[in-house]
Amino acid sequence: MKEYDIVIIGGGPAGLAAAIAARDNGSESILILERDKELGGILNQCIHNGFGLHTFKEELTGPEYAARFTEQVEKYKIEYVLNTMVIEISPEKVVTAMNREEGLFDIQAKAIILAMGCRERSRGALNIPGYRPAGIFSAGTAQRLVNMEGFMPGREVVILGSGDIGLIMARRLTLEGAKVKVVAEIMPYSGGLKRNIVQCLDDYGIPLKLSHTVIEIRGKERLEGITLAAVDDRGKPIAGTEEEYSCDTLLLSVGLIPENELSGAMGVVMNPVTSGPIVNESLETNVEGVFACGNVLHVHDLVDFVSEEAAAAGKNASNYVKNGEQKPNGREIILEGTDGVRYTVPSTINPERMEATQIVRFRVGNVYKNCYIGVYFNDERVLHRKRMVMAPGEMEEIKLEKEKLLLHPDIDRITIRVEEA
Repeated sequence: MKEYDIVIIGGGPAGLAAAIAARDNGSESILILERDKELGGILNQCIHNGFGLHTFKEELTGPEYAARFTEQVEKYKIEYVLNTMVIEISPEKVVTAMNREEGLFDIQAKAIILAMGCRERSRGALNIPGYRPAGIFSAGTAQRLVNMEGFMPGREVVILGSGDIGLIMARRLTLEGAKVKVVAEIMPYSGGLKRNIVQCLDDYGIPLKLSHTVIEIRGKERLEGITLAAVDDRGKPIAGTEEEYSCDTLLLSVGLIPENELSGAMGVVMNPVTSGPIVNESLETNVEGVFACGNVLHVHDLVDFVSEEAAAAGKNASNYVKNGEQKPNGREIILEGTDGVRYTVPSTINPERMEATQIVRFRVGNVYKNCYIGVYFNDERVLHRKRMVMAPGEMEEIKLEKEKLLLHPDIDRITIRVEEA
């Protein structure tokens, strides 16, 4: 059985950044396992720009952003294996994988970094009545078909869901000559970034219908049309609001789910809100020596934040291998989101083990205007930050100072909430 200090599952932006950070921290024995034929993950099909503004201070396309990290991996001679599917990970950190060259094989790791990314919700999760004709795609599949395979999914398109991939594909398909008739969103707010609504819909005259959903699919062999209807505050269609659209393609952009089948099978405890692992200040899961980062932990809005988070995971995994298990010193503080804050990452912190500054990321559950982020140490408010607008599509963050936490030895809970002006 081969042995490595750190095995990274996934060679996308998170896995690459984690590997580079671990090498920078002195770890030599690193292996990346990637199921695709090349490194870079989902970035390879994201040919639009807007990546790298935080990390490289310039605007890059997805492949360009991935190439920057791939070049560093090559420069550091970090080992990676492509076209390799991980089948199982044991609690003892034995990774079982398979590929065409070696068949089924095992790898013993001292530390594991989970960086498998996320997947799209399928039509089966939506319960839309109708037949199953050709012409229904997830937005990510359509993106790969157009940008990498050179195929057009169709010519008359309706998009259900206003996630960022769906918004970007509305523009992409328009530029390729398709007619995008409407983007429908069941929620009363968009799930994507504001800039994508402006640049991908408004600039091309594509209507966005909030509080609307598809209630019927027409066509047997090929999609012929859909019926759209407004919904009430419980998400139920309102009679009399039906609109008919003829189309040959329906794209589903209805949310992303962290890819955690491997994680759950090895005993990693999941957060029911994010569907990702519960982690501490080191991004370590409840399974000792197993770390998680990127979209497998919680769905990010910017890849720059994925890289930043993954670098922290790589450094912490490297420290774990060098120093062994860090027995908890001092106390463990629980972080929780209430009153509009859906979750926090991390979920717990130990002030003795954290860096000088700890970034805590979270998302809100609705659109809030002219409000505040309130942070409480037990019942004492220590931060009251004004925010003009907060929306579910954009991730928020606060920073906790280690020095300040150590001055409050009685804290056992930190609460983050949305407060009205």
